[in-house]
Amino acid sequence: MKRAFITGTAGFIGFHLAELLLQEGWHVAGYDGMSDYYDVTLKQKRHDLLRQHPQFTATEALLEDADTLSKAVAAAQPDIIVHLAAQAGVRYSIDNPRAYLDANIIGTFNLMQAALAVRPAHLLMASTSSVYGANTEMPYAELHKADTQMSFYAATKKANEAMAHSWAHIHDLPITMFRFFTVYGPWGRPDMALFKFTKAILNGDPIDVYNHGEMWRDFTYIDDLVRGIRLLFDAVPGQGGPYAGDSLSAVAPYRVVNIGNSTKVRLEDFITAIEATIGKTAIRNYMDMQPGDVPATWADAGLLQTLTGYAPQTNMRDGVARFVDWYRDYHIG
Repeated sequence: MKRAFITGTAGFIGFHLAELLLQEGWHVAGYDGMSDYYDVTLKQKRHDLLRQHPQFTATEALLEDADTLSKAVAAAQPDIIVHLAAQAGVRYSIDNPRAYLDANIIGTFNLMQAALAVRPAHLLMASTSSVYGANTEMPYAELHKADTQMSFYAATKKANEAMAHSWAHIHDLPITMFRFFTVYGPWGRPDMALFKFTKAILNGDPIDVYNHGEMWRDFTYIDDLVRGIRLLFDAVPGQGGPYAGDSLSAVAPYRVVNIGNSTKVRLEDFITAIEATIGKTAIRNYMDMQPGDVPATWADAGLLQTLTGYAPQTNMRDGVARFVDWYRDYHIG
């Protein structure tokens, strides 16, 4: 039986990835700090569902707790480590930047240090499309410069990429960083736009629409995202390549990979899809762009397809409908 160690298993993405691996027969050791950035009850319910699988175990502690983290990794003896736990959110990083320093920098260092003791076949870690920052060349490709981050959250994730490259070089440890593009779907985070919009529209409350609706996102459905991560397990840096457009380092077993739907969707069209699914018109409160945000994201996911043969393809309207169905079932019953 293959063994995986996943940080952030009570989180949105980690929960779905753990569920996928458990269905494939993996043993999954989860790790999550259960921070109160959003409703802890939602996190607990995700973990409760995972605990229904006999092959799932979990440690609930912060990434900053280096001793507990290293012991959990050592006990798991994983073939694969996937690091998804982080302090998330572009806007919250303006109000509480230290939370990002502690979880995303110190916590990620602790995880990389713990990985050395077990030397997994592959360490995969989450980055974000936000690292592309002020870059206006689209669709974003892994070889584009990403030196102008617009939020402290994005800056910590770019720092993680630099830390990982040096770690891969010094310790000959294969590491893949994947950059997410606006992930959505059932069991999503309450601070994300789809969750907030759905709740407000159902309640008859106004929604805040930033940059007066002139925003574009590459919305990536959660099932597509975790399938992409799973397939990258076997695309170990240093074993094959480089390929056309490859981000494989010339001096380390290290690679960066976009995981996105490769489709740029206007925010207004996203809201319209939610309205159509719910059968109710949103009350729009148009606002200026928030500090730290970017007007558009759009992924070139060609490298993912080259490495895995896979391309995310869930239609945005179908994904929105699945989320609304889940939301109604979870919150309304």
